[in-house]
Amino acid sequence: MKHWVTAGIALLVLAAGAWAQKPPLLSEKDVAAIAAEISGAMAKRNLEGIAQYHRQRGSKGFHAAAELVAGKLKEYGLSDVEILQFPADGKIFYGTQRSRPAWDADAGELVKTNIGIDPDDECHTGPAKRPGTTIDSTICVGLREQRIASLAAEPVALAEDSESADVTAELVDVGAGTTERDYAGKEVKGKIALVSAQPGAVQDLAVGKFGAVGIVSYAQNQKTAWWGENLDAIRWGHLDTFSSNKTFGFMVSLRTAHALQERLAKGEKIELHALVKAGQHSGFYEVVTATIPGADEKLKHEEISYSCHLDHQRPGANDNASGCATILEVARTLQKLIAERKLTRPARTIRFIFPPEIEGTMALLNARPEMAKRIKAVVHMDMVGGGPETKAVFHVTRGPMSLPSFVQDEAWAFAEWVNEETYQYAATGKAEFPLVEAEGGKEPLRAEYSAYTMGSDHDVYQDSSFGIPAIYLNDWPDRFIHTNLDTPANIDATKLKRVGLIGATSGYFLAGMKQDSEKTLEQRAIIGRSLRDAQTRSRIGGLDESTNCVCMRGLMQFEAGLLNSLRAYLSDRSNMEIQLNQVWENCPRDLRFGEPATYFPTYKRTVEPRGPMAVFGYDYFAEEWKKRGHTTQPKILSYEGLWGGGEEYAYEVLNFANGKRNAQEIREAVSAEYGPVPVEMVVEYLKALKEIGVLEEVEARK
Repeated sequence: MKHWVTAGIALLVLAAGAWAQKPPLLSEKDVAAIAAEISGAMAKRNLEGIAQYHRQRGSKGFHAAAELVAGKLKEYGLSDVEILQFPADGKIFYGTQRSRPAWDADAGELVKTNIGIDPDDECHTGPAKRPGTTIDSTICVGLREQRIASLAAEPVALAEDSESADVTAELVDVGAGTTERDYAGKEVKGKIALVSAQPGAVQDLAVGKFGAVGIVSYAQNQKTAWWGENLDAIRWGHLDTFSSNKTFGFMVSLRTAHALQERLAKGEKIELHALVKAGQHSGFYEVVTATIPGADEKLKHEEISYSCHLDHQRPGANDNASGCATILEVARTLQKLIAERKLTRPARTIRFIFPPEIEGTMALLNARPEMAKRIKAVVHMDMVGGGPETKAVFHVTRGPMSLPSFVQDEAWAFAEWVNEETYQYAATGKAEFPLVEAEGGKEPLRAEYSAYTMGSDHDVYQDSSFGIPAIYLNDWPDRFIHTNLDTPANIDATKLKRVGLIGATSGYFLAGMKQDSEKTLEQRAIIGRSLRDAQTRSRIGGLDESTNCVCMRGLMQFEAGLLNSLRAYLSDRSNMEIQLNQVWENCPRDLRFGEPATYFPTYKRTVEPRGPMAVFGYDYFAEEWKKRGHTTQPKILSYEGLWGGGEEYAYEVLNFANGKRNAQEIREAVSAEYGPVPVEMVVEYLKALKEIGVLEEVEARK
């Protein structure tokens, strides 16, 4: 253990000096060719094209965006260009994903109808005329003009899965709207509920229980330092796709909501007219795909895939027109350079995939299992173009500890080199590879190598059903995510070029990788190990000895698995099980956080259904659990650990259930990853997964 750390630090120092001057893993000629060809400006032009469409699942807007992408792929000369279609009607399942019907919206207007009935109304007498008023003049003008929200003006204003309506009703403020006490003493029946929560979180209470006819929401983004700061941002809203309480929802800014609340607080009656032409219908998940065929007869059936998610509300520039436009530019660049023989055609096939987020990937991998088997690794891009205004930090994200893989270290080698080159250019004005665009910035990239985080299609690929390692390239935070302010103006062409280079070099290297790459990659793995070791030690510094032992043992098991993954990828089966002579000194194998020895069951995953338990717009576990009469969820789903929460623990508990680890060993593995968790919670969840048919018990042992 100590020897590994020393060797890793030494290699890190040596490599930093060498790779600051020369690109890693690929020849300088190959990297120079890619760097010269790949264009952040072209990526941004394609991004602007994608961002013009309201790209909801199965919609006319999504189809138009898919046609645009497929047309570009054909124009660039790629092979096997298709728009695959998978039926989506609300009944068909793709593994654990219940297909969500397509949704289209043609019209959506919310207007205030009782204008000027109060002679002292600020909008009647003029903005800010009365002493002490706080109404903003722009809102006052907006109210005078009657329009509160409009699909035509801001597509994000109409909540996804809204149904058609032509309703005139009063507005009532019910606060968050998520609990019954929010409605206490308020007459809601026949009115439109003003809420601070997402429409889907309140519709069964507001509409189903208390009789509201619609919802107006001013829900805010995920919590960041900039949360709630912009009064004019309008958040993307969602209704529950499968709720029986169909309704409509409009999204408004904080400024608009505060103005409405102020009027209601003064006793004013606000009457709104909602006109909506929208609804669900049977349709298709559409997935655009294309290939650059491999050259090696033995390896061309294996694939390295590039993935993004094409769906989003308009404009959805960083999330995720940026990822799709960048892999489109990677496709153009690699195809052109290979056709011109400036790059050697790689041994393996390279595939490009543009699906609806998570649910499209679930449909693809479940409906096309032969494709899933061919994919050896994925480069997934979700939000990769955020400029300075977004406050974004770019990440190369490692995989989950349940799926050790060398591929993330390989990607980090290129990202680290781009960090060094772009910093040198920013600091001195000189660099061999400045990687800038005329219309973009010049600041250094400063990418971070980050622990696994959930939230995009990489979760599906790396689920134990499929076991496909993913390189996840992503921005976080982004203060404009999921709002009308996520526009192309906030995208940096230089950033797109740099991320495109990292993605292109990573995928091209993997596609061409053969046995002679093993030594270099083992060095990268040792360097990566030293970084992970340092991060783990900083996390556990103040914890007790037994927790320290468990965390370090989990890390070392991960590192052994990572080296095994390299040999498996290269088809060298001679040393598939690397054994560690000493996992962690002073850490006995039977140490169990001080608990007495007992029997713990061992489980393995069933063949079907495939996919994570919580997917997009559908929670497979929750629905199956409810069908069996349960009214409370397993405790681990709401558990908050030191470095992760219930969703992360649940995802990894299932992934670690491989028929080899018993429940105690699974508990140790997830504790190493996210912090200590009671073994009873792990056992409870494993038994629940067995009850719903996702796991089967293999044996019970001590």
